[in-house]
Amino acid sequence: MYARDHALIATPIGPIRIEGDDWQLERITIGSEGTKTPGGTAAVRAAAEQIEQWFAGERRTFALSLAAASTPRGTTLRDGLIAIPFGQTISYGALSTLLGSSARAIGQLCARNPFPLVVPCHRVLNTGGRLGAYSAGQGPMTKSWLLDHERRLTGEYLL
Repeated sequence: MYARDHALIATPIGPIRIEGDDWQLERITIGSEGTKTPGGTAAVRAAAEQIEQWFAGERRTFALSLAAASTPRGTTLRDGLIAIPFGQTISYGALSTLLGSSARAIGQLCARNPFPLVVPCHRVLNTGGRLGAYSAGQGPMTKSWLLDHERRLTGEYLL
């Protein structure tokens, strides 16, 4: 039987809701409302802990089981996003070239990303290093905060 669980944690960018079960995460939502709760299942508790560590500067990558992408191509593109190193950025066009896709497909992937932070679409920028859109939290303001957070921790200038 599928028992859905959730955690709601406080972060510097607002509350984050983590949904899943004992085996995998189904969704992460930045800017959710509700009462803070740690979650009861293994995957949800692990995600809450790792996200809190990320905000504390104690973690740069995530080791979490995510619900499968809807297609094998979606998995490849998501893996490409995950591979962007902490503290670094890439343009939609450059990432599309690396992944053999189109910049538009990368934009759609980022806009529909059910796992912000864990699948770091905030690291994808417009041409020329312009911030561009962000579909989570408070949009570009949240994206800017996330990039600044990584820059503070790495000491690197993000392009």
